[in-house]
Amino acid sequence: MSSSNPVAAGIYIDGAWFHPKGREIIEVESPTDESVIASIVDGTADDAAMAVEAAQKAFTGWAGRPAIERARLVMELASEVQANHEALARIVTLEQGKPIAQARGEIDAVITFLTYAAENARRIEGDIVASDNLNEEIQIRRHPYGVVVGLTAWNYPAALAARKLGPALVAGNTFVLMAHEHTPLSGLALAQLAHNAGFPAGVFNSITGRGRVAGQAMLEHPLTAMVTMTGSTRAGKEIFRTAADTIKTVRLELGGKAPFIVMDDADIDAAVAAAVLARYTNCGQICTCNERMYLHSSIADEFMGKFVAASQALTIGDPMAAVDLGPKISRFERDKVAGVIAASVEAGAEVLLEGGILDSGQYAQGHWMAPTVLSVKNNKIPAIRDEVFGPVAVAMTVDSFDEAVALANDTQYGLSAYLFTKNFKHIQLAPHVLKFGELYLNRSNGEAVQGFHTGWGMSGLGGEDGKYGFDGYMRKQTSYLNWD
Repeated sequence: MSSSNPVAAGIYIDGAWFHPKGREIIEVESPTDESVIASIVDGTADDAAMAVEAAQKAFTGWAGRPAIERARLVMELASEVQANHEALARIVTLEQGKPIAQARGEIDAVITFLTYAAENARRIEGDIVASDNLNEEIQIRRHPYGVVVGLTAWNYPAALAARKLGPALVAGNTFVLMAHEHTPLSGLALAQLAHNAGFPAGVFNSITGRGRVAGQAMLEHPLTAMVTMTGSTRAGKEIFRTAADTIKTVRLELGGKAPFIVMDDADIDAAVAAAVLARYTNCGQICTCNERMYLHSSIADEFMGKFVAASQALTIGDPMAAVDLGPKISRFERDKVAGVIAASVEAGAEVLLEGGILDSGQYAQGHWMAPTVLSVKNNKIPAIRDEVFGPVAVAMTVDSFDEAVALANDTQYGLSAYLFTKNFKHIQLAPHVLKFGELYLNRSNGEAVQGFHTGWGMSGLGGEDGKYGFDGYMRKQTSYLNWD
């Protein structure tokens, strides 16, 4: 398992690259073999202020352009991404560890997010409303917020950046991206491609550093109008508290604990295939992952027999090769997942497939885990209660649809849920009784760009994608026009 030589990466502000001398750096580690693949700038509060102020300076000119012109530049960025598709996919795999085939799919998503955002340029609409007064009408317009700060998670570093960047820019905002310090290279690459595409200075800025320093400074900056963040619920709460001091608009896409319900009349083979895909893609590091399975008692044994066999058959190895699972993102995250397994077994979970940490032979370097499958008898055991975010599957039997729904809703999270059934009544009931922002009925995960990706409860505020996601990057202004 090889890695590239370390490279130095600067920060991109106001249309130019800066490589500060003598400054603190952060070493970016390959999760595959723990080698240092890059040294990035450990951004300061001054760097953050520079980026926000550059974005504010560019805002008036950018917002004043026709939306179709803004969209043209976003499409140019999509074209640059397409032209550099394989190089970007390899960057994602190098810094994040997902198998190269999945990384290529992530770059496909980048192009789709940008293209869809550009298509919305002619869909910025307002309203004319009848007034109660003579010789008057009410007009409601949409306006961009101003400077939008985007904070992205490490699990999909390129796609999450594009998901926010595209609609924010087409709506007329300017943007400062700060990727997670584990995976900053995708965001820096996007900045270079935006530069190549001819973006005006200051419209898109990309800085690096730690959330508690540069990120905090951008949150506190008076010129930051909106913050959009994807990450943990813990981090989301901190951002929400900080943003409250200046009443900033906040959009948070946070953690999840998706239930995967399989009823007695389900297509078992289809459900197993979907459950495996939804549990183990990206080594289980997806907020919409299948985090807990509720299986009807009459089909549980058949389902679990097939699921365990499929889990055991997954290949683990060099993510640049054709494998199913790459490494976890970091040693800390790997050990945290191992701790959940241990705590669950101690609490009474039965081990159906023993995986856990791999740390010898070809796995001596890197952050490797094999799939673990657990069976539990109550809804309080850690693996079925807490977000795992790793290759650990946990199942519990139920005797009815109502019982499955009650257990599924017994959580602080409300991002995603799955249901496999042929019962039309249960399919129709699901959107009414499952308290989650996104439902997958008789299919695996993977949202559509024209949908709306949103969480309820501790899974977040606002949302991304589709017309509702695009509308979230604009605020409304009401004018009472009286011509007396």
